[in-house]
Amino acid sequence: MREKYIKQWTDTYSEQTDARLEKRAKMTEAKSNPYKTDIRPNTTASELRARHDAHSKEDMVPMETDYAIAGRAMLVRDFGKAAFIDCDDGHGRMQLYVSKNDLSETDFAEYKLTDFGDFVWGRGKMFRTGKGELAIHLKEFKLVTKSIRPLPEKFHGLTDAELCYRMRYVDMTMNPESRETLRKRSQIVRYIRDFFHDRGYLEVETPMMHSVAGGATAKPFLTHHNALDMDLFMRIAPELHLKRLLVGGFPKVFEINRCFRNEGLSIKHNPEFTSIEFYEAWATYEDHMQLTENLLNGLALSLFGKETITFGERELSFAKPFKRLPMRQAVMEATKLSDADTRNPEAMIKILKAGGHDPKKLAGLSPDRLMVLCFEEFAEAGLIQPTFITEFPTEISPLARRNDKNPDVVDRFELMINGWEIANAFNELNNPTDQLERFAEQAMAKDGGDEEACDVDYDFVRALEYGMPPAAGQGIGIDRLCMLMTDSPSIRDVILFPQLKKEEFFET
Repeated sequence: MREKYIKQWTDTYSEQTDARLEKRAKMTEAKSNPYKTDIRPNTTASELRARHDAHSKEDMVPMETDYAIAGRAMLVRDFGKAAFIDCDDGHGRMQLYVSKNDLSETDFAEYKLTDFGDFVWGRGKMFRTGKGELAIHLKEFKLVTKSIRPLPEKFHGLTDAELCYRMRYVDMTMNPESRETLRKRSQIVRYIRDFFHDRGYLEVETPMMHSVAGGATAKPFLTHHNALDMDLFMRIAPELHLKRLLVGGFPKVFEINRCFRNEGLSIKHNPEFTSIEFYEAWATYEDHMQLTENLLNGLALSLFGKETITFGERELSFAKPFKRLPMRQAVMEATKLSDADTRNPEAMIKILKAGGHDPKKLAGLSPDRLMVLCFEEFAEAGLIQPTFITEFPTEISPLARRNDKNPDVVDRFELMINGWEIANAFNELNNPTDQLERFAEQAMAKDGGDEEACDVDYDFVRALEYGMPPAAGQGIGIDRLCMLMTDSPSIRDVILFPQLKKEEFFET
């Protein structure tokens, strides 16, 4: 039975694969392991360039230091008794010069079995080639890992977008710009983490499986816990657990978290995504506006040394302060509706119908929900420069605190950049009676068929009954932020392994 599965796979091999397998067999016959271990470099390509870029050919003649470098052979130029190998060690590329006269018979024979894509190791002295390029003149050479499957044609790389996402390991090997984008994502996450640590926030980890779906309006994924024999929801947001920590006495907390929402795929949506949520006792959403400005302004300066970034053909400025705009005002500016029109269902249904919305689905919606639809349909796309949208209707904000002067709206903002929602923040609702009532309204909506409405989290209500200090909380979508900061048109470009349809390897 085991042989069946092995043969099913090996039957897919090409002539090139078979040729590489023959070379691997020759290594084994020569008592050389084609998958060696305990072989180490003592430097990197970037370190060597920093150390020797300024040295002339003459300067390098007397150099006696031996350097050992290891990486993938990205180009092998063979001249019979000599060769140049372009070695990519993940920090850059360095040429290795191989000569039959300078290597042992064993090492040169091993070089002769080297293909494009193999991992190699070499030790020798730096010099400049006849063309003036830096290279290492090798004294020793090892083929460390034999690559069985050929990489794509070396001059054109991997260009099919679907294959780039599915075989990210090949994409990063062949497309240095992909590797740099994903490296920059790591820098962004590190900057964000350091930003909050430096301001006294405690980093925490909260559950990813919940017995109650809550913390956001979204359709959850369902799983099952065998030992407890109970269904659980994959986390759609960590909000309710993080606010429990405020109740418990931690005044500032944050979590860089993975969330799961059972919704469609698009260039801006992945069902598994990363965000940061942070909560601060004794702060308000207005404080968080300033905090967010400082975060994004500092991030731009850290990455690019300036307050502006380029996304496509647009230049986005993170100079402080960012624009503030009430949602109703944004709708009026985008549609030319009057203030009275934004409270009149007939006026809003008329323009939404013209925009392609089904009037039957609009008929039962409240004026506030229609106004939000108008914002999403007509205003969002035009909000290019960083803009805080404020004064959200209470009806669509089940976890936010009502405004003291106008209880029909909540103390909340969404940060819009390039027409995208990047952040969402509000003064937290800490009145347990109000929270219970709003949970009940959400539960009724869910009973009525709204799959994105949340359940009643009675334990969270109980936590609020013990008392939670006034606080502000915010979530920032890290994936979308990385798209902006790396000029990436699709969310898949900034996720190491984005969700894709299952790959079928064999005909069934």
